[in-house]
Amino acid sequence: MNILLVEDEQSVSNFILKGFESEGYQIDVAFDGTTGKSLFAKKNYDLAILDVNLPGINGFQLCTDFKSERPNLPIIFLTALDGLDDKITGFESGADDYLVKPFEFQELLMRTKALLRRSGSKFITEKKIVVADLEMETSGKIVTRAGKRIDLTAREFSLLEYLMINKGRVVSRVDIAERVWDLNFDTSTNVIDVYINYLRKKIDKGYEPKLLHTIVGMGYTLRED
Repeated sequence: MNILLVEDEQSVSNFILKGFESEGYQIDVAFDGTTGKSLFAKKNYDLAILDVNLPGINGFQLCTDFKSERPNLPIIFLTALDGLDDKITGFESGADDYLVKPFEFQELLMRTKALLRRSGSKFITEKKIVVADLEMETSGKIVTRAGKRIDLTAREFSLLEYLMINKGRVVSRVDIAERVWDLNFDTSTNVIDVYINYLRKKIDKGYEPKLLHTIVGMGYTLRED
């Protein structure tokens, strides 16, 4: 995970830097908005943490600029500004979360992990995930089975990626709704079942062994029996 932190208080930035590095994250730090924007232009970050009162370009404007270029980039405001108007401005500029100083690092870490899960970013060190003869190249968004290319929609790819990352484990419809669809699960909807069927036809039909299994009353799993 690559995180961009734009924070002009060095003691705060050092505290955050050490915390995230101890958790295995890569983090770049800028002490003003102009430098932050320059770093953003050079690297594909997974998440940004912004103060509001910054030299050069303030955090609200940075957030607007970042979101205009990468609408799906998760952004957290970390600021002493705790007024309702400030929070409204922050969310209207595109922020996904707003944490007021002083703060506990564990809360910032939990919010970061939650946003990364919802954005589809994951700790994947390998560029290829393999289950039997089903292969996924995550960087190139390429899926093959027995060497044959399988064309998937963006949602089908995200669903298959989640199942492959969790290969051998049963994942519930609630898990899929929250991690792939970013939804509070509605028991009346069958959208997940529909997409599971789409996926099954593409990755299992005409192939042996079958890999995508329904575990009645529990969920779904991708595995080679």
